[in-house]
Amino acid sequence: MRPAHALVTGGAGFIGSNLADRLARDGHTVTVFDSLQRPGSERNLDWLLSRHPDRIRPVRADVRDHKALEAAAAEVDVVFHFAAQVAVTTSLVEPLDDFAINVAATVHLLDALRRRAEPPPLIFASTNKVYGDLGNVALVQTNDSYLPDTLSLRRDGIGEDRPLDFHTPYGCSKGAADQYVLDYARSFGVPTAVLRMSCIYGQRQMGTEDQGWVAHFAIRALEGQPISIFGDGCQVRDVLDVSDAVAAYVGVWRNIDRLRGGAFNLGGGPANAVSLRQLLRYLESLLQRPLRVDYSDWRAGDQKYYVSDTRALINVLDMAPFVSWTDGVARLVRWLAAERGLPEPAMRVEEALS
Repeated sequence: MRPAHALVTGGAGFIGSNLADRLARDGHTVTVFDSLQRPGSERNLDWLLSRHPDRIRPVRADVRDHKALEAAAAEVDVVFHFAAQVAVTTSLVEPLDDFAINVAATVHLLDALRRRAEPPPLIFASTNKVYGDLGNVALVQTNDSYLPDTLSLRRDGIGEDRPLDFHTPYGCSKGAADQYVLDYARSFGVPTAVLRMSCIYGQRQMGTEDQGWVAHFAIRALEGQPISIFGDGCQVRDVLDVSDAVAAYVGVWRNIDRLRGGAFNLGGGPANAVSLRQLLRYLESLLQRPLRVDYSDWRAGDQKYYVSDTRALINVLDMAPFVSWTDGVARLVRWLAAERGLPEPAMRVEEALS
């Protein structure tokens, strides 16, 4: 592929910075559009600039600054749209800000691309929350996890044919943006695609209690701080290493002529499904000490079980096998320990699994 100019909104965030690094390594110029308000984003941008001083072009601005956003998109060859309000809890406190960031900014960006003579591709970072709380999926509970009562769902996960069902302002705003992105392909011919992500984790993630739970658990465990669990900890998610997520975004861009107008689930799939309790046990094994865990009531819209059916995306992109969650989490723990100047956990992954 010839060198291109990419715009990555939210490009100093977790996934955005990893994608920007991959694009720059591949020889592309990257405009990193980010407000730098999220903790760790300035550090991520400094990291990008130190690695690719000639290919990274930072723009410090908020996506609600529509003129700045349109200017950044004026001449680029592709847009990866990650900038968002990402927390359900925040959306319940500030629903108008959630709407302005997640919906209004996305529509302004889409319309800026529509008005160009040849609209460039836009790949949108959506969420599994567009499927609602999945309360109509019958589950059985084991000692440490929920599983679907239906064998086909256990085997394959939740597919793109699942009806959309928006819960909480965050679910509504991301879901509305998801649908606008798809409709701009249908109504105006803008080459767009949507990736409905499950739980992405990995290096450069500074997780919080509201978002990025794998890294958040690992950070609290490393620092010997208590970990808060909302619900009973048996809720299951499919987790995906960020390197695999980045490969998917690049793959969709390279195949946008075939994939335009499509929405695809992106997560670790059934092979990388893990409950919160299972992850906590694994962290205890890695760190060779018990963790302090507090339990609270369930949060609004929380899914007891969500595992992506990733077959459509894997098949169309012919993707390599994903990083296993045990290997990926161990790698994340080592990176987080080094970032914080803490001793590297001595236990090997094989021992933690025994």
